[in-house]
Amino acid sequence: MKYLLLKHYRGGPTPAVDYPPMDQWTPEEVDAHIQFMHDFAARLKERGEFVDGQALAPEGAFVRYDGEGRPPVTDGPFAETKDLIAGWMVIDVESWDRAVQLAGELSAAPGPRGEPIHEWLEVRPFLTEPPTVTE
Repeated sequence: MKYLLLKHYRGGPTPAVDYPPMDQWTPEEVDAHIQFMHDFAARLKERGEFVDGQALAPEGAFVRYDGEGRPPVTDGPFAETKDLIAGWMVIDVESWDRAVQLAGELSAAPGPRGEPIHEWLEVRPFLTEPPTVTE
């Protein structure tokens, strides 16, 4: 079963630990965080549980279709920073419980002063078949 682990810049159901945005961390703190992510992915690769993962820049645009022959519409400003996705990882594991366990481990990535940031991660299963429509 494949799951998407979404990392948000900030936010979640309730704040876990109040830490400054990454652009306010020291270079060493950023390096430690990135190294944690690489090491985590390497462990998953060894177990055959890693599919893919990427970090995302905060820039981007909302885009929508505006009718035949018309250019797509782009818009901003964006949603609050806490709602934007910082990165993602796709894992392929045997169960929901394993996906949650891995998300919990990933939540311990270091931040300022090398302390775990306890960030919220969104865990989403991939659809395995189209949803059923009933009348």
